[in-house]
Amino acid sequence: MESPDPAFEAKLCAPDEAPARVRALARPLVFTNGCFDILHRGHVTYLAQARALGASLVVALNTDASVRRLGKGGERPVNCLQDRAAVIAALDAVDLVTWFDADTPLALIVALRPDVLVKGGDWPAERIVGAPEVLSWGGRVESIAFRHDRSTSGLIERIRKL
Repeated sequence: MESPDPAFEAKLCAPDEAPARVRALARPLVFTNGCFDILHRGHVTYLAQARALGASLVVALNTDASVRRLGKGGERPVNCLQDRAAVIAALDAVDLVTWFDADTPLALIVALRPDVLVKGGDWPAERIVGAPEVLSWGGRVESIAFRHDRSTSGLIERIRKL
């Protein structure tokens, strides 16, 4: 007998289905995005902090092609979109996981209309994609300072030196 899918799989959502799924989530809705390639302590701390800013957290992941266009190196992403999405969805702090193939998540932000738009501390609020739009409908924009100095690129470099 085959085991049922883990419950977190229900958090995965194609971008075209995301607006309808978001309508069922509690508000205020928090939105963040990124690659989240090799999950580390910095990521999970950041996502927990982002979730604390509202009642629900949506994470939008860059597709594999979008990650490659960011110039993070030819071997990135290390983990494919399906694997990255499943790992992020398994986190308690996350309510919905979707993805975007464009260079920025602007169209998704506009479609989902989050109440809070969040990025990590390396992004000043005025440079966060979607900030003017979120502010225009009365939302807020937050840049969360890093609590743990970690990065996927740094982790990959450490592994290479082993």
